[in-house]
Amino acid sequence: MSQSQHLIPSDATQDQCIWSSPEGCHEIDMGKHIFCNRSLNMKNIVAVGFDMDYTLAQYMPETFESLAYNGTIRKLVYDLGYPSELLEWSFDWKYMVRGLVLDKKRGNILKMDRHKYVKVAYHGFREMSKEDKIATYGNTLLQDSFDEPDYALIDTLFSLAEAYLFAQLVDFKDNNPGNVPNNADYSRLYKDVRAAVDLCHRDGTLKQMVAKDPKKYINDDPSIVPMLKMLRDSGRSTFLVTNSLWDYTHVVMNFLCGHQTMDGSSPCSYDWLENFDVVITGSSKPSFFNEENRANLFEVEPESGMLLNTDNGTPIPQIGNTSQTVQSKGSRKACRVFQGGSVAHLHKLISIESSSQVLYVGDHIYGDILRSKKVLGWRTMLVVPELEREVELLSQSRETHKQLQLLRKERDLVENKIHHLKWSLEFKDVSVDEKQKLSSELEELESQREQVRLHHQQVQRSFHQQFHKVWGQLMKTGYQNSRFAHQVERFACLYSSQVTNLSLYSPDKYYRPSEDFMPHEFDILTV
Repeated sequence: MSQSQHLIPSDATQDQCIWSSPEGCHEIDMGKHIFCNRSLNMKNIVAVGFDMDYTLAQYMPETFESLAYNGTIRKLVYDLGYPSELLEWSFDWKYMVRGLVLDKKRGNILKMDRHKYVKVAYHGFREMSKEDKIATYGNTLLQDSFDEPDYALIDTLFSLAEAYLFAQLVDFKDNNPGNVPNNADYSRLYKDVRAAVDLCHRDGTLKQMVAKDPKKYINDDPSIVPMLKMLRDSGRSTFLVTNSLWDYTHVVMNFLCGHQTMDGSSPCSYDWLENFDVVITGSSKPSFFNEENRANLFEVEPESGMLLNTDNGTPIPQIGNTSQTVQSKGSRKACRVFQGGSVAHLHKLISIESSSQVLYVGDHIYGDILRSKKVLGWRTMLVVPELEREVELLSQSRETHKQLQLLRKERDLVENKIHHLKWSLEFKDVSVDEKQKLSSELEELESQREQVRLHHQQVQRSFHQQFHKVWGQLMKTGYQNSRFAHQVERFACLYSSQVTNLSLYSPDKYYRPSEDFMPHEFDILTV
């Protein structure tokens, strides 16, 4: 089910979902909650900013990721010399998940916990044994950082197609060693995949297809405009910062805000700009977030797409034209559109005095959230579309979770009895009959331990496979938070399944985190 199907489509009823409507103060579905890692008082926020791709514009993986995958395959075959049989390959858009790490040198795909211990590992599509995992990743004196250049982080939804293709190429190389160009190693395979993806972006193939038929590739969310209007009515500035260029941004935002298309039946308008104070396209995030970035800021003329020189956002009159026009609409200045620049330009354009006055909403843990939080001190909200289903499944699995906790305790209890018996047999002076009795008890307990272990293992595997047959829960690896969850916790002040969940809460809400529990507190305080 696409996300648009979860929202009320008609104009008459959609206002019921908006907090500012008369019916708006209602209980919110758990899957649409905004979860808080760090206290955030919205009264202190004067500007709310948004990324576009995968934040305001939620792409449909079954169509958009397949489009990206097929385009990448064609570039590999026709531009990089890969065999034509790749053109017959297909893409399973449900297979990969965010938070995985690609081992470029070894051709492995890894899922690890917050301590960077590898818990699930595949070589291509073949699961690695526990012994192989330990031999490869568990016997080093210095723990691997699992970062570039030897590893690639799959932390965006757009990366899922290239991760899947990399796994396919690993298997292809293993089974057909002479059929990859120049007998490329695994690292070269990954490099070629990235080069093919870049070629797709550079020639504009993907975006041209989306621009022709946005509704085929982008979820329609009718709550976007009411959300932006509520934020602006509450006195906040709103801005858009995207790496996409103006022509594509204009098409996508028209679709999201006014359902316009480029097929000639309904020409694009500029009405969507009324929802923002500033729009910055071609921002080159994450370097945009560096205040020392010296990139030039150009103003975009919306009608023609022409770039005009500015002096830190102030228009520079063209030679022969000394006038500086400032448009206005009502009590607010008209939205201004720019390309390039840096966060220093943005702060000046929206009159930001302190970085903590800005809330930025994005989907990319590195490109949007980490840099804006760690370098600037902006407040951050991460969009995690996978969360809605994950929360729903968690709610349905409460009894299984309790069963797993009981099985863990049972294993601990049996193991403790075994250790005690072994101690008695080794260190206590017991009679032959007593020794025989203890040995018999030990044998029974060891058999019981194995039964409990296998049952526990089976229930745990079944529990995780409810979420994903291969990778399990997005936010967990075994009993530990996953590496992805750890990053969310560290760098996102807030996180939620959809950007428009902001419309379900008061624009002045004080978001407060849930209580943290140390292991010594958990059993005492959560019973």
